Amino acid sequence: MADSRGGPLVLGIETSCDETGVGIVRGHTLLADAVASSVDEHARFGGVVPEVASRAHLEAMVPTIQRALKEAGVAASDLDGIAVTAGPGLAGALLVGVSAAKAYAYALGKPLYGVNHLASHICVDQLEHGALPEPTMALLVSGGHSSLLLSADITSDVRPLGSTIDDAAGEAFDKVARVLNLGFPGGPVIDRHAREGDPEAIHFPRGLTGPRDAAYDFSFSGLKTAVARWIETRRAAGEDVPVADVSASFQEAVVDVLTRKAVRACKDNGVEHLMIGGGVAANSRLRAMAERRCEDAGITLRVPRPKLCTDNGAMVAALGAEMVARNRASSDWDLSADSSLPVTEPHVPGTATEDAHDHGHGHGHSHGHSHSHDHVHELSKQNLYS
Repeated sequence: MADSRGGPLVLGIETSCDETGVGIVRGHTLLADAVASSVDEHARFGGVVPEVASRAHLEAMVPTIQRALKEAGVAASDLDGIAVTAGPGLAGALLVGVSAAKAYAYALGKPLYGVNHLASHICVDQLEHGALPEPTMALLVSGGHSSLLLSADITSDVRPLGSTIDDAAGEAFDKVARVLNLGFPGGPVIDRHAREGDPEAIHFPRGLTGPRDAAYDFSFSGLKTAVARWIETRRAAGEDVPVADVSASFQEAVVDVLTRKAVRACKDNGVEHLMIGGGVAANSRLRAMAERRCEDAGITLRVPRPKLCTDNGAMVAALGAEMVARNRASSDWDLSADSSLPVTEPHVPGTATEDAHDHGHGHGHSHGHSHSHDHVHELSKQNLYS
């Protein structure tokens, strides 16, 4: 649906965890990226509390959407579609975003696209480096996911090659930071301390890197435990814990495994492009090692700027715009949040067979939804979205 303006104008809503993200894109151009984070509310608990996250999303949703529209300089009525993360993620948090997206889409008469959180993390790179090569290998690393994915078509064909079998990389960062009394979230603070430390000071284990281990799966639970025991032993002996060296050595172990497996996956599958996304992709050491190893292997590395690596609405809008541009079917009004939505489903299409844009609301749904209350609908549009 590309047009003379540069592509579909889509608003994306992301609420899978603790950040309320609303992004607006036109084609591959980012117009607005508004985020309201509740991370400070979770910090005292040492991790994300689902109920706290859900309530924060509810409070932040409308103001964040309004801020994004203002930043983009567009009216809601100008949108070509609304995309929302349908899963995976925290069920309650997802429900807030899906409900808001459905309300806005219905009131505006726009097509609704429920999209996959992980696929969105891949697609966001289009806002940084242009259209994704097909195929692209994606290494996604965050607090909830460590995955290797092969994307032949970001809107319809994303195949999982490997994933974490226990703690995700970001989760391991948080737990090690807690043991070191560095606070939450752990990734940024460990990265900072690691810059002053020696990555070879302590040799921590590299999980699942033996000849008989799964080639593309990850395990960081053993590493986390090894770091905790090393620290406990030092403290029990009355010795100081060298925070910088521990941070650097732990970080090196994580990054070594991530980049080694990602490059191997590219070579084994004949893929020449590696994209790295997710919150941990903001880690400076991961970026540096990935760049060096990809260069040595003749692989083109694509990593979005750090702000686009963490959860945000721009990535959802980017995937939604791609759905519109490729004329993918929009979602039905009964779209639901799916906390375990598999990455093999980049989006949740509707059940109808007719063209998604043949209807006044952009939907070909099969539920016989009546519009006998259009006067109420029009009134809501006039009051809220003019």
